[in-house]
Amino acid sequence: MELNNAIYQRRSIRQYKAHTMTENEVLEIIKAGQMAPSWKNSQTPRYFVALSEEAKAKVIDALADFNKERAQNASCIIVTAIKTKRSGYDTDGTPATHLGHGFECFDNGLATQNICLKAYDMGYGSLIMGLYDEKKVRAIFGIEDDLAVCALVAIGKADICPDMPRRRALEDILVIK
Repeated sequence: MELNNAIYQRRSIRQYKAHTMTENEVLEIIKAGQMAPSWKNSQTPRYFVALSEEAKAKVIDALADFNKERAQNASCIIVTAIKTKRSGYDTDGTPATHLGHGFECFDNGLATQNICLKAYDMGYGSLIMGLYDEKKVRAIFGIEDDLAVCALVAIGKADICPDMPRRRALEDILVIK
């Protein structure tokens, strides 16, 4: 994979073709997430994957209505979660930065981006979703209370390839001194 191609060509895919993904492909994608940097190498992200049709149907049922249709035919849905009170915290449990809980989410975002880029490298599209019924998702996978569910990522073969949305001009987002 050429990194620039993945960065500039990857899109959020909101319609998938029916396709079966192998467990080994899922492992490759999760390994890419695992390779992301984290605060003091805390490695707090955790993953729960709906790969079977039954599990995917349950997770899709937990999504916000508009995402239920978008995730149809996804080859898998990855639930990303984080071990809380570690990334961005001192050993006594107090936040080490002004971001507090935000640093945990930052680490999860780095891992999720790796997941999406690896999926793209393997010929898959992805969609990061943040609206879902957390209680349902926790129940499906038996997710423990010391984990915070962050996002769900649908991965599959793209049935549509949207154009790149307009980006702000660099001078609108950048200050160099």
